[in-house]
Amino acid sequence: MRGEMKTYKGTRDRSVTVYPESGDSYPLPWRLDLWNHSPTGLNWGYGGSGPAQLALAMLADHLGKDEVAVHLHQQFKWNVISVLPIDEPWEISSQQIASWLGVQLTLPLF
Repeated sequence: MRGEMKTYKGTRDRSVTVYPESGDSYPLPWRLDLWNHSPTGLNWGYGGSGPAQLALAMLADHLGKDEVAVHLHQQFKWNVISVLPIDEPWEISSQQIASWLGVQLTLPLF
């Protein structure tokens, strides 16, 4: 994570806006350059291509590390994006994403 706290907010028009703690909001870049799951847009609330694109875009924005985002986005889609309410606005903080990442990156001790 880059260190700056952000909030990601989705609305039913399928737009996602990023609200950094210390700056102006901006639309979440789709990051089709990393993986073109859904050229028609972002989505959530199920396990399809629009949610995969959103998961990738959010992780890439949050982490600032494209390779890690590509590696983890499908699991993030299933654990987080697919369970968001499909017909309601939502928001996810960078702290929540960091918590999810902490669980995913914890290796068992043998």
